Amino acid sequence: MSDKPLLFLLPGLMCDETVWLDQRDALAAHAEVIIPVFRGFDSLVDMATHVLDQASGHFSVVGHSMGGRVAWELMSLAPERIERFCVMDTGVHPVSPDEPGKRQVLVEKAISQGLNAVAEAWIGPMLHPDRQGDTALLECITDMILRNTVEDFLGQVKALLERKDQSAGLSRIEHDVFLIAGEEDGWSPPSQHREIAAQLKHSQLEIVAGAGHMVTMEKPREVNTLLTQWFTANEK
Repeated sequence: MSDKPLLFLLPGLMCDETVWLDQRDALAAHAEVIIPVFRGFDSLVDMATHVLDQASGHFSVVGHSMGGRVAWELMSLAPERIERFCVMDTGVHPVSPDEPGKRQVLVEKAISQGLNAVAEAWIGPMLHPDRQGDTALLECITDMILRNTVEDFLGQVKALLERKDQSAGLSRIEHDVFLIAGEEDGWSPPSQHREIAAQLKHSQLEIVAGAGHMVTMEKPREVNTLLTQWFTANEK
């Protein structure tokens, strides 16, 4: 067993280890890094419990997008076990009136046309405009999505549509919370992260220029620097 502190990197909707590869390599010198994959789950609480089952004691966590939602669940379930806490390109708000309809469009596309059609419709808006023509990046994300099944996608959408409103609990969090957002994230914009930060007792927000929602893949060097500085600032 490693004597390094344990760090979970939690991926988002239809994502897996690929979304964190650069960060895993950058942080490996400082932590035992585990990247859970949430295929087969249809509940954020169950995803969080799956993470807890892999940790025998204290741990740190970084959650991206849906993984950020899982991180908030971890903060609700086991705050005393969390050493360092970071969320990226995520939210705390409940389901909005128009969200089920928007997600249903992709669900129906997945059922009728498969996940390749979902990837074609979904990836572009998730990226900074300057990266929407990056063939290598588009292919990498597409391959990651296609490692899921339609059932995996439907389960994760169900989990998101049944999520709790986490905003009410923000003022009770005693941890220092590190927030990161892509400058041009249209799904979880910087303004949303500023609202979250304003409700926390202790927070730091960093905006990554030139990035959209997939910030870890769009600007890996910048994210690596931020996370390494954050993780090593109070090394025990």
